[in-house]
Amino acid sequence: MGLVQTLADWDKSLFLSLNSHHNHLMDYVMTLFTLTSTWIVFYGVVLVVIIRKYGKKSIPVILSLVLIILLADQISGLIKHSVMRLRPSNDPTVAPLAYIFFEKGGLYGFVSAHAANAFSFATFSALLFRSKRYAFFIFPWALLIASTRVYLGVHYPGDILGGMLLGSLVGFGIFQLLVYLEDKIFPVHPFQRNKLTHRELEAILIAASVVIFFTFSSVYLLQQNNLL
Repeated sequence: MGLVQTLADWDKSLFLSLNSHHNHLMDYVMTLFTLTSTWIVFYGVVLVVIIRKYGKKSIPVILSLVLIILLADQISGLIKHSVMRLRPSNDPTVAPLAYIFFEKGGLYGFVSAHAANAFSFATFSALLFRSKRYAFFIFPWALLIASTRVYLGVHYPGDILGGMLLGSLVGFGIFQLLVYLEDKIFPVHPFQRNKLTHRELEAILIAASVVIFFTFSSVYLLQQNNLL
């Protein structure tokens, strides 16, 4: 058995082990966590912090954020159709053994676009804000987003790892491009010197906490009233 096949078999075994742990509450919570729309308030607060922090100079930062998401999403799509590894939800040898909740996803799964998008955002914003406390929050958050895909049965752990690597590289690369442009456009280097303040960090953490609390409490209340 070749090394690639051995790694693929390990990946499938790990997927089936991780995917087997479920409960009714977390099924819906993880489904909501995987949706971009659930985090609109959180993203909005981060955007407000950037705009208030940099003013008119926030434009290249916002354009960079748009670019990292586009690149992470498009490159992951190109890799998917080049590697052509079936998602567990579409693999006839794995799907009957998997717990697939919410949706099956597209045909191919390597690499995970969710993981790539989350880690590109996490890497770029961590480098931009240069706050250890923010980094200790944002990378576990990105891992949470990525892990929803294994829980819901649409990605192998290997797909997630590939997406994490791709997203981290994209986030790092675009930040370096931003720093290069900063040297050319803004001699005072606002992006390299203006760290995230305690108040700004607090606003971001509160926004994320509100989203998480509201998601859990909403699902719990709906289930208690037999609406889910």
